[in-house]
Amino acid sequence: MWATLRRRPLFWLCAVALGLLSIIALFPGPIAGLFGHPDPRVCDLAQSANAPGDGHVFGTDLQGCDIFANVVYGTQTSLLIGLVTTVLCLAIAMVLGTIAGFYGGIADRIVARLTDVFLGFPFLLGAIVVLNSIGTRSAITVALVLAFFSWPTLARLVRSSVRTVRDAEYVQAATAMGISDRRVLLNHVVPNSLGPVLAIATTMVGSVIVAESTLSFLGVGLRSPSISWGLQLSTAQSYFQNDPHLLVFPSVFLTVTVLSLITLGDILRDALDPKARS
Repeated sequence: MWATLRRRPLFWLCAVALGLLSIIALFPGPIAGLFGHPDPRVCDLAQSANAPGDGHVFGTDLQGCDIFANVVYGTQTSLLIGLVTTVLCLAIAMVLGTIAGFYGGIADRIVARLTDVFLGFPFLLGAIVVLNSIGTRSAITVALVLAFFSWPTLARLVRSSVRTVRDAEYVQAATAMGISDRRVLLNHVVPNSLGPVLAIATTMVGSVIVAESTLSFLGVGLRSPSISWGLQLSTAQSYFQNDPHLLVFPSVFLTVTVLSLITLGDILRDALDPKARS
């Protein structure tokens, strides 16, 4: 797989973009201080909606806060929600999908019906209903709600992947040798089922970031004083004609992040496909 990936210029482009975004998310204060004010909540109404210039490389918002600092801290929030949601979904999907795919029978039927119930709820509508009933909406709260409605699709993918590996000759040989189910699962089934799942999980991080931004844009996601790209876009939508910089810079960061994640997921999926490598 690595031999395939390292020959793809698009892979390195996505890796560099995501690496830079990760550094920004890990060290938002020092990064924000390089080109503006290190604290996104320090505002000056006398500088309301100033265009990009000296001291504020991305300009200021309506409250006179530094847009660059807000975009930087929004990177931390968006990546946190995307990663936490995906990790939770992956953990649930690996447990339920592996049980359903490896053992089949009644376990498979129970997991199948459970995923059908969750898939019966429209994703955004379900998230809106739950978030509207919650008083405090932190990044972790939003991540938990998104994970609650996102895991079934990933669980079905895990189940399908496990069923394919379960019928492989090396798994049947290990079972015939009397090796316990736990060892067969941990040593053979799960490791060889992770490839396509991890590729989809990478794409899922981008989808979750879009979902969080959409919910915050609609006013049912994060709320002030939280900082996110969706909140910035929601505030800027009415002022785009007169002050386009309010909308452009958060949109650029959101677009680059999501495109990098989705493209990286597609590249990983192609690299993990034996037919694509042959």
